[in-house]
Amino acid sequence: MSFFVRPALVVAALLALAPSAHAHFQEILPSADIVPEQGDRRVKLDLVFTHPFEGGPTMEMGPPVQFGVLADGRKTDLKAALVRKPVEGKTAFEASYQIKAPGDYVFYVEPAPYWEPAERKHIIHYAKVVVDFGSGEGWDKLVGLPVEIEPLVRPYGLWTGNQFRGIVRKNGKPVPFAEIEVEWVNDGGVKAPADPFVTQVIKADSSGQFAYTMPRAGWWGFAALVEGDKPMKAPDGKPASVELGGVMWVKAVDMK
Repeated sequence: MSFFVRPALVVAALLALAPSAHAHFQEILPSADIVPEQGDRRVKLDLVFTHPFEGGPTMEMGPPVQFGVLADGRKTDLKAALVRKPVEGKTAFEASYQIKAPGDYVFYVEPAPYWEPAERKHIIHYAKVVVDFGSGEGWDKLVGLPVEIEPLVRPYGLWTGNQFRGIVRKNGKPVPFAEIEVEWVNDGGVKAPADPFVTQVIKADSSGQFAYTMPRAGWWGFAALVEGDKPMKAPDGKPASVELGGVMWVKAVDMK
């Protein structure tokens, strides 16, 4: 007996076996990472849950659990400043913040848990970004998030080709051999020749430290991923695993 398999069916089967999406990243991107001494000192922040390199698709965001800024050793709750905005028909958020005094401002967000049905898990990415205004001090202060990247390199004023280094921490303690996913916010000028180029994957060493050299100007997201300690209920009521991410955003600038 002979069988004839249509090519279209083969392709469909292969697609069904392939991963459904690339890495998820919680963006918290400011309008400027270095605020000029003269002019407008208002910083706009965009909070979008998406795939940065591919420019989407965007995932639905629930109301963040917390959103704030750490400056001069004090945290300020900024949840009241959040405004919903649609991105590709999905809910995202934006906010603005008026900087009044010199300092380094660590903006952070804890989003609502996101249910990823393709991977059958909840995703919570604690994201942060540092904005400087005439200070140069405070960029390495920890917010105290459950999973967080401690920068070992000042995360602003970086040239393209500079190396970013950090320590992955969970509940304040270094995470040996943690996995870190890295993506660039694509400006439309780069097309990946193959899927592995979309998300770079590196691992921390035994002390939780990692390093990555940024090859192109723009925003880079570093997502340190760890397993949550406790499962959460899935929509069907059954327990499901939780992916916790400590995300930090860093900008590189071309030297001209």
